[in-house]
Amino acid sequence: MKAVIAEIITIGDEILYGQIVDTNSAWMGAELTKAGIKVKQITSVSDNADHIVEALDNAKKRADIILLTGGLGPTKDDLTKDVLTSYFNTILELHEPSLADIAEIFKNRGRELTELNREQAYLPAACTPVRNVLGTAPGMWFEHEGKVYVSMPGVPYEMKRMMTDTVLPQLKTYFKTPEIIHKVVQTVGIAESILAAKLENWETSLPSHLKLAYLPHLGSVRLRLTGFGEDASKLEHEMQEQVDKLQQLIPNYIFAFGEISLEAAIGQLLKERGLTIATAESCTGGYLAHKITSISGSSSYYQGSVIAYHNDVKIRELGVKPETLQQHGAVSEATVKEMAENVKLKFGTDIGVATSGIAGPDGGTPDKPVGTIWIAYSDKYKSEAKLLQFNKDRLLNIEYTTLAVLNMVRQSLALTVEE
Repeated sequence: MKAVIAEIITIGDEILYGQIVDTNSAWMGAELTKAGIKVKQITSVSDNADHIVEALDNAKKRADIILLTGGLGPTKDDLTKDVLTSYFNTILELHEPSLADIAEIFKNRGRELTELNREQAYLPAACTPVRNVLGTAPGMWFEHEGKVYVSMPGVPYEMKRMMTDTVLPQLKTYFKTPEIIHKVVQTVGIAESILAAKLENWETSLPSHLKLAYLPHLGSVRLRLTGFGEDASKLEHEMQEQVDKLQQLIPNYIFAFGEISLEAAIGQLLKERGLTIATAESCTGGYLAHKITSISGSSSYYQGSVIAYHNDVKIRELGVKPETLQQHGAVSEATVKEMAENVKLKFGTDIGVATSGIAGPDGGTPDKPVGTIWIAYSDKYKSEAKLLQFNKDRLLNIEYTTLAVLNMVRQSLALTVEE
């Protein structure tokens, strides 16, 4: 089945100046994908007639559907309606139902209908008006040479209502769209390039209607498998078979399926096994506790934390031996192990984890440069520590350290099950 391609054009100087963030395109892309329509490109253009025409000319070469947002207001810089009137060689005509909607909005607001707003009810004769129940700018649906052009307001809640009520249902009727299914596999602890090498043969063998995307973020990689087909049930089964193959290829790096964070996945494991955890943090300054407690229901497995930034606090609150600090220093395997073991005892938990390092940009030495970080894990079976070497800025060092600790917990829980 031939894919149905869409292109989104956002119009407005305020987007290009960075005065507002274009959230419309992201939402539209997600909704179009659900409808079986593939977005080919997103383009932002200024409030300039020539730029808008150029964007339309380029879009119609690539796409079956061209969706425009913005430029439908009542002021002089709102050019979209006039540009489309000229583009489709038509004229403006008063659309009485739209005028009635606009008049009703002004009446409900206790305001007089202005001439500028009345002019918003004049629409290109060649279009099919799209009702805007939340604002004064009607949308416009054009059909030309087998392609569909839809112009909508840039106001997000107006555009979303118009898309949901009218545009998406009509597009699904106008075009025979394929089923599109996504499967997301979450991985951690492996670089994107190494992961790609491990999956090269599997990826090469995928049928043409299944596509793989690598979406890296902060030490983790989301694998998104996208399938296109006519039969949703058959496609779902086929894609699950491929996900099962992935599990066999990289079992040690997969932490979840679907849109779920590492801290949420770990929380589920701790809940299922009835285990509790506590944290002792130095260089991460509470960020690890923040990530764990960002998950609703974490109070059932998370007991508390000691932010032992100063050595005196490590001694007084965590019972780290003074001689350990004197002989090995705060950033050391011995110190971080004692922190993890003792925070577990302090809070009476099943698991204790700890961090200690030099986040930077200052504080490094020739022996322990900035980015030298120790993390530790302790439970009733074992205590272990790991040395990390990051060459990043302070905040990234903190974030990467936190991810490494969470992954250490995940790996330890997986080993516990295997044992």
